[in-house]
Amino acid sequence: MNTAHDRHAPQITSDLGRRVAARRTQLGLSREEVAERAGSAPGFIAYVEERVPTPGIEFLVRLANALETTVQDLTGYRADLAPGGGHAGHQARMEEIGEAECWELLDGHGVGRIAVEEGDGLAVFPVNYRAVDGEIVFMTAADSSLARAAASGAEVAFEEDRLDEAFSQGWSVLLVGPVRTVSDGASVQRITDAGRPEPWAGEGRDTMVTLTPRRVTGRRIRVPGAPGTPSGAAGQA
Repeated sequence: MNTAHDRHAPQITSDLGRRVAARRTQLGLSREEVAERAGSAPGFIAYVEERVPTPGIEFLVRLANALETTVQDLTGYRADLAPGGGHAGHQARMEEIGEAECWELLDGHGVGRIAVEEGDGLAVFPVNYRAVDGEIVFMTAADSSLARAAASGAEVAFEEDRLDEAFSQGWSVLLVGPVRTVSDGASVQRITDAGRPEPWAGEGRDTMVTLTPRRVTGRRIRVPGAPGTPSGAAGQA
């Protein structure tokens, strides 16, 4: 639901405001909806996003819960920390994720990692991506490893994951298949209309590459009692 607050395209002036706005957009929530979840007012959510506030910890906790994240992530406390440093969960178990749910978890777009064969071995690097019609789309530089792989139709591996370190659980999705360069006008326009990914690394990456997966697999680690764990999961093998 779009609102008058959402249509302003304000100048966000704080790191907290940027993270709040980005997370709200990711969840597809309006400021009114976040305010209702957090027990606040839409105007205050706008203030948090657009100003340089220092809200109290009680409100930050409510806001993090409303945005289904943590205070640490909203405030950027862990932004420079490598993920996966927590301890394994008690009675954790791993389960396979079906292909349909794998695509749902990819959420249409994001940042993942791609593994490409180079002259001296495998190279793995982060890439912005968008899922379009059962393919993964990347924008890259014409002289990049990914572009060279696409020119020859080489096979690559692409991985995306999420970690909830507080509860020692998470998931990962792996796609394997050939990549190709997209050059015909109709395909380029179709992907552009769907919203091509914008690389964080900046301009000069205007070569469009698609990954057509022949294999889509996923795994999830669940910990009994953690959020999102179905009732009765404890004790299952």
